[in-house]
Amino acid sequence: MATLLVAICFISFLLIKNSPIDPIQAYIGADMLKVGPEQREKIAEHWGLDQPIIVQFVSWGSALLTGDLGTSMIYRRPVAEIIHERFLHSFVLMITAWVLSGIIGFAMGVISAMKKDTWVDKFIKWYCYTLASTPTFWLGLLMLIVFAVWLGWFPVGLGVPAGVLAENVTIADRIHHLILPAMTLSVIGVANVALHTRQKLLDVLASEYVLFARARGEHGFGLFWRHGLRNVAMPAITLQFAAFSELFGGAVLAEQVFSYPGLGQATVEAGLRGDVPLLLGLVICSALFVFVGNVIADLIYYVLDPRIRERRMI
Repeated sequence: MATLLVAICFISFLLIKNSPIDPIQAYIGADMLKVGPEQREKIAEHWGLDQPIIVQFVSWGSALLTGDLGTSMIYRRPVAEIIHERFLHSFVLMITAWVLSGIIGFAMGVISAMKKDTWVDKFIKWYCYTLASTPTFWLGLLMLIVFAVWLGWFPVGLGVPAGVLAENVTIADRIHHLILPAMTLSVIGVANVALHTRQKLLDVLASEYVLFARARGEHGFGLFWRHGLRNVAMPAITLQFAAFSELFGGAVLAEQVFSYPGLGQATVEAGLRGDVPLLLGLVICSALFVFVGNVIADLIYYVLDPRIRERRMI
């Protein structure tokens, strides 16, 4: 994890520094014409932007080791405080979409394999191939037009009702604003899990021990439950946890479309306005999120697969 974070931070730092965005100009904003060269130099000196890239990176890394992620140039507040505020919104959104996409995708893959070459199988494959090539932002806009504008079932955007004080916002209000972006992410996420599960289950159903079970009279759901579930579940779990990185990327687009106040929206703002401390803090947060997801997948694999435990004991 340590080497991963160092590599990601250094590469991200280089990319930001070589981007065409001028962080000083983005920091000044609309007052650009009122700020002279001397003031720009003082601003660069204040944020350490006049130092060489290596010096800036070492200085930022030294502060990071003490727990200081720096101060956001956009919000003029500590980066850790901004991430703490927005992480819960993104976490709830991503976990909701992740659970729904995993359960629905796994069920669709199982049904497709059990009904191979029927109209059900063909419909599920068509559905998955279509979704796999559908951009998240386009589907989000489509969801917004249909369910928010035309039907009026859900709000157009934001994480809470507009004009309502924070203490008056209920859990039902938050869930109501969460449903549409979560639906967008989950609908996109089912494709990979469903297609992967379908292929794995077809391989299992073609194996010798399943043919022997069929010869003994086992069929249908009972056959899948006894001989297919565990063999299909483990690859699906690995794939689902490995999709954490794609989930975070999709959340960035979904939060922009629905104006959802999470880490994704903060990432876009930090990138467009050259907020180096905030963007690097978000990069670290996303890398940890993906890393933890992969570790959890390995632990679940260890629990479910007795062969791994036997190898470890040997």
